[in-house]
Amino acid sequence: MILWWAGHIAALVSVLGCIYLIGAILLIGRFVHRPSPAPRAPGPSVTILKPLHGAEHGLLENLTSFCTQNYAGPVQIVFGVQDPADPAIAVVEQLRANHSAARLDLVVDLAEHGLNRKVSNLVNMSKHIEHEIVIVADSDMQADPDYLARVVAALGQPGIGAVTCLYHGSATPALWARLAALGINAHFLPGVVVGLGLGLAHPCFGSTIALTRETIDDIGGFIGVADCLADDYAIGAALRARGLKILVSPITIGHLCAEMSARDLWHHEVRWARTIRSIDPVGYLGSIVTHAFPWALIATAIGLASLGPVIGAGLVVASLLFRLGLLRRVERAFGLPPQAYWLVPLRDLLSFAVFGSSLFGESARWKDRLYRFIPGGTLITAGGSHKP
Repeated sequence: MILWWAGHIAALVSVLGCIYLIGAILLIGRFVHRPSPAPRAPGPSVTILKPLHGAEHGLLENLTSFCTQNYAGPVQIVFGVQDPADPAIAVVEQLRANHSAARLDLVVDLAEHGLNRKVSNLVNMSKHIEHEIVIVADSDMQADPDYLARVVAALGQPGIGAVTCLYHGSATPALWARLAALGINAHFLPGVVVGLGLGLAHPCFGSTIALTRETIDDIGGFIGVADCLADDYAIGAALRARGLKILVSPITIGHLCAEMSARDLWHHEVRWARTIRSIDPVGYLGSIVTHAFPWALIATAIGLASLGPVIGAGLVVASLLFRLGLLRRVERAFGLPPQAYWLVPLRDLLSFAVFGSSLFGESARWKDRLYRFIPGGTLITAGGSHKP
């Protein structure tokens, strides 16, 4: 009797997952076809903040994409590091040599303002902002040439306090990097679109946070989120607390996945899953229905006698086809190259394993340091205590 109920519950969750996948396919089209304002010419002056840590794979190409924007206005790009020996400095110097006409500033400042070293970097860099519009963008992002013009145009709309962007995954040839990119395009990106479509998601992503210098001052600067692992989410929460609307642009920005091992991929994804759980535990638990394929396998394995082989196999095949259809819809809607579809079953099982693992444990390894975090995404050092 227990197996009978377990098999039928798993089958029900898988069916709900298939409904979710169909809904995601429909909502992706609605998201990308939203109207967006035309860029202004000339555009207002912009400062881009790029916090750096190490010479990660593809860093020069990523940063170059921000130096070659089709933007009709003054642009200052501020790069920041916290170690005079950081290899990212050499990359910035190469970038300066390649784009001598661009305004590229480098800030080397050892000052630390909290446990989140990226935010400490931003605090140090913010003293060098020269323009009214500020864009914070992570170092592993790669932008299309019209990115800056479209983001600034969106920020200029009435009632918009900040603009953020979804990101899509691109990968190095390594298997683990390809699985990471597949996780972004087939799971993360459509999940956010569904959340937005249903009014359940209120994102703010480190891929892009565009706002004014006055708005940064209004929320007390970056120092207020210096102990938050999810600093982008915390910035968004601070903006919304002041009644400001955050617009999610219909464009995406590229995120280069360069994981070289299963360990790298696992630690990265579990860290972010636990972070999301700490921010929104109810919503994260609800995402259990998004794993249609693993639940179909479970239903078939433990409930074969009651479900029947035809129903079980049909559910497994249907859940895979809907996931593949969603991935293909994302690729076409955002103009992305096709990925390795044969990896989709493995990616679904990996995502389910990450989900299960993230339900337990409070620690996260980030940039060679081990942290614990409490509800809200606040960081504390492993073995330490949180002091309000």
